[in-house]
Amino acid sequence: MKQELINLLKVDCQKSLHDYKDSLGVLQNKSILVTGGTGFMGKWIAESVLLLNQEHSFNIKLYILARNLLDYKEEVPHLAKQSFITLIEQDVRNVSNLPEDINYVIHAAGSPDNRKHATNPLKTIDTIYKGTHAVLDACLRLSALNKVVHISSNSVYGHIADHVDKIKETQMGALDCNSVNAAYSEGKRLSETVCAIYRNQQKLPIVIVRPFAFIGPYQGLEKPWAINNFIRDGILGGPIRILGNEETVRSYLYGSDMAFWLLKVLAGGKSGATYNIGGDESVSLKSLAAKVTSNFSQKIDVLVRYSKQYPPHPSVSIPDTRTIKTELKVSQVFDFEASLKKTIDWYKKIY
Repeated sequence: MKQELINLLKVDCQKSLHDYKDSLGVLQNKSILVTGGTGFMGKWIAESVLLLNQEHSFNIKLYILARNLLDYKEEVPHLAKQSFITLIEQDVRNVSNLPEDINYVIHAAGSPDNRKHATNPLKTIDTIYKGTHAVLDACLRLSALNKVVHISSNSVYGHIADHVDKIKETQMGALDCNSVNAAYSEGKRLSETVCAIYRNQQKLPIVIVRPFAFIGPYQGLEKPWAINNFIRDGILGGPIRILGNEETVRSYLYGSDMAFWLLKVLAGGKSGATYNIGGDESVSLKSLAAKVTSNFSQKIDVLVRYSKQYPPHPSVSIPDTRTIKTELKVSQVFDFEASLKKTIDWYKKIY
């Protein structure tokens, strides 16, 4: 990776660190394991720890566990070669014994890519359930363990009533379990139940995080999400294609903000708590396409394509983040406009 891009990531992390340094002090000289640590979330966590270690002498030791580390070493050699990072190549379902010095665990294994879920739904459920079971079982043998943060998903909420503007952690909607498309959501619901069992019966200190949508470097443009596809199409000169209802609404949190919110949960989240993590600003697909095109000098067409004769009902998925903001005093440093511009500029430099 070019040094220019590495420097940009560092600047982002410096800004997102905000005034959290003192509250993150409990992580100094500690060891953190991140399962599924080669993905978007894991890379940003590594960038944030890199900043804390280099600029603020936190002396955090980071373990990255993933099934395949080859791409990680090629994509982010500036992280893979850091002396404070130890890479563990292992399928999360086969985890048994973990390094004894681990104090904190962020269990983030499991891809949210719905193409993988549709192709092999049984493997999706198997990885989520068995992976969570194996990691928590291994955590029981860690004598120095302080906390586990389990990364769930906003998909566990299912279908929430149309009149709800923002989804609270206490709201649970319906899921159609008689559908292949429910594999990921049902797997995540099951994993939260597994966490509740280990927390109540084994007294493991476990916090649940339900992430919504994110934006920023490290989120590959080939991923099957509208914002990634729109940015990719814009860089290629267009057209941008809206597939589905253009009034569908999402919100987005920038990668460095997400990473430090997670570290705040790791440092201060209470066992048994559940936190939404995501952006506050509602953006429809129609508005998103317009905002993406405004970041390019050339004219880019926007096409709307519906898969059926009539457009499907628009979905709205916006998190209520008052709980994490009130309890852990986090804030969104980068608003959506800034996040989008930074992401587009990043990928322009690459492509």
